Amino acid sequence: MTLLLDNTVLSNFALTRRMDLVRIALGNNVATTTAVLDEFQAGIIRGLLPQTDLAWLTIIELSAAEQVLFQELLVRVNAGEAACLAAAAHRSGRLFTDDRDARTLAARLQIPVSGTLGILHRLVQIQVLTLSEANALLGEMISQGYRSPVANLADL
Repeated sequence: MTLLLDNTVLSNFALTRRMDLVRIALGNNVATTTAVLDEFQAGIIRGLLPQTDLAWLTIIELSAAEQVLFQELLVRVNAGEAACLAAAAHRSGRLFTDDRDARTLAARLQIPVSGTLGILHRLVQIQVLTLSEANALLGEMISQGYRSPVANLADL
């Protein structure tokens, strides 16, 4: 199963300079789309995100069929989320996003979804981070602008 990351998740880990944890938690079958990559690069150019090496990610170009769904989804979400949703729908993928509208659409399209909290929870499960360390990282993400529904992973 392809694991597709959107810009919300990438940004949270980039802002804390812990992108390495995404790869540790999810492995090597992780991808994003050119639309997400463009959004991420725009954030770097505007000074909102630090320079971050994303060379380990597979970059997906949308097929013609995926482009059709992408265009339909653009009325509800931005290009990055629409591209990830279209790719996940056609490739039986799992979407990693923190965007509420994208998560709602994923449910309608029967796409499995997770996000930043799911990755942090996984890191605790596989004992890469302690709960305390994961909560500290979550706190840093929140201080950087992440609108988390919880401040403590124990509340999940």
